[in-house]
Amino acid sequence: MKAQIASNVFLRDKYLLLEFCAPAGFTRPEPGQFLHIRIEDSFDPLLRRPLSIHDAVWQKRSKNGRKKHAVRILYEVVGKGTALLAEKRPLTQIDVLGPLGRGFDLKKIGGSRCVYIVAGGMGVAPLFFLARRLREGRKEKATGLKIVVLIGGRNKDHIIREKEFKDLGCEVHAATEDGSKGFKGRVTDLLKTLLPPATDGAVPAAGQEGAPVICACGPKAMLAAVAALAQQRGLAAQVSLEEFMGCGLGACLGCVIRTVSGYRRICHDGPVFNAEEIIWGD
Repeated sequence: MKAQIASNVFLRDKYLLLEFCAPAGFTRPEPGQFLHIRIEDSFDPLLRRPLSIHDAVWQKRSKNGRKKHAVRILYEVVGKGTALLAEKRPLTQIDVLGPLGRGFDLKKIGGSRCVYIVAGGMGVAPLFFLARRLREGRKEKATGLKIVVLIGGRNKDHIIREKEFKDLGCEVHAATEDGSKGFKGRVTDLLKTLLPPATDGAVPAAGQEGAPVICACGPKAMLAAVAALAQQRGLAAQVSLEEFMGCGLGACLGCVIRTVSGYRRICHDGPVFNAEEIIWGD
């Protein structure tokens, strides 16, 4: 379906935030879902680009009967497709397929008293939407929730959206490989220092009421390290996988991953999976 761009602005260097008005019939998205966007009405670039939903604002009907639904996409210019997308101006249109895929299981996260959100590079894209929805859900229930956000990057220029997470009331930490900002090292090394020790009864274990939960998005190697940490500490983890996709609908089988229940399609069965489902060795 065609969607009209409301804004498309640079946040820093190669990072942009695009907002479009949700067209009629566009389903309200869930955190972790993605869009498949056709950049140009031509054969170059040929394939659509899968982009995570960074945020979605669904307003209730106002007194004049109007509703404004806005969807936001955070992306980085890395090739021809995203470079062309960066040139799009307000009031122009893009062809959007979605929302697609299976997002984070909010019901499983809902009983936790502490959620660790771990972002590696552009893995930050779907996680702001998750943090906001979790925060809003707890406000409705009038119960406390601690959200600890860890953002990792090669250097300080790759750490983005800190302020936005802090504005939600999240505790935010940065990790850079060169030590130019925050913790020096990988974001998973930082996670080791912040997670509670292996459960000894003081901290509820996975599946128990109030148990900490880890939600992560980033490169596969990072997610594998997160999954291993979660297993060592007896915690549940949900991970959002990044992958090149062909159709985005599960028909082409171009984005499969091996799991304990066989091969699964990331675009259709994910992109969010329980970490223990995935066989990380492949």
